[in-house]
Amino acid sequence: MQALRFDTAVENILKREDRFEAGAYFLLKDALDFTLKRTREEHGEERHVSGAELIHGFRDHALEEFGPMALTLLQEWGVTQCSDVGDMVFELIEEGMFGRQDSDTREDFADHYDFAEAFLSPYLPKATAAGGLESGESDGDRSSPVSPAPRDAP
Repeated sequence: MQALRFDTAVENILKREDRFEAGAYFLLKDALDFTLKRTREEHGEERHVSGAELIHGFRDHALEEFGPMALTLLQEWGVTQCSDVGDMVFELIEEGMFGRQDSDTREDFADHYDFAEAFLSPYLPKATAAGGLESGESDGDRSSPVSPAPRDAP
């Protein structure tokens, strides 16, 4: 019954607000569950999570679920910055799907990380102190085990 109610809440939001796709709200719901579980494991109790905890849980859950495609998918759904997640949270609060404390604000979600960096950097080659790539990663030089394509004879 709860899943059906959440579907209805998302439909209601989409009737009045079309900034975000339905998938973004379902990801957010799963990210809240992910964050609550992590908080319970770390602190031994279930409690209200802060905006900062949720926005970081949102990032971690999206990376876990979608890997290097997370940023592309979020952009397709209209979610391009941390404050967008806060906007979705407060829309779900208005629908009675998420709880809120009096001290919670939309600003609690703003500016925690840059989306492009947060969702792409885990998949980019890591530079060494000398500015090169870590061992085992190719930078396209002659030491690459892949040979260049053969050229036509002159």
